[in-house]
Amino acid sequence: MTFLQRVIINVISFTALAGLLQSTQIFYVGSIWAALGAAIVLALLNAFVKPFLVIISLPITIMTLGLFSIIINALLLELTAYLVGTHNFHFASFGATILMAIIMSVINAIVSNYFNREN
Repeated sequence: MTFLQRVIINVISFTALAGLLQSTQIFYVGSIWAALGAAIVLALLNAFVKPFLVIISLPITIMTLGLFSIIINALLLELTAYLVGTHNFHFASFGATILMAIIMSVINAIVSNYFNREN
């Protein structure tokens, strides 16, 4: 899957999840432009920062049978919210960020599987 496809999928995911979870107020996206900015920042963090974090946290990831990768994804989402600006894109708590990391991972796995079948 290309960089642009991942960004588009993340924009759609961010806006859809913000709309679905609007009444709970655990996740907020100010506008479609904030979602686009967050998707670009997240894609860049996943490309450049995540490999470094995965290598450093490899022992604890092995000890937790891979569950620590959810925490890494949540940390990257928190960093994304910080870089985009918390007035445009934010999570209510770190627990909400972990929940969003799990949901985003499932969405990306399903969509990636679909795009890989097409080829």
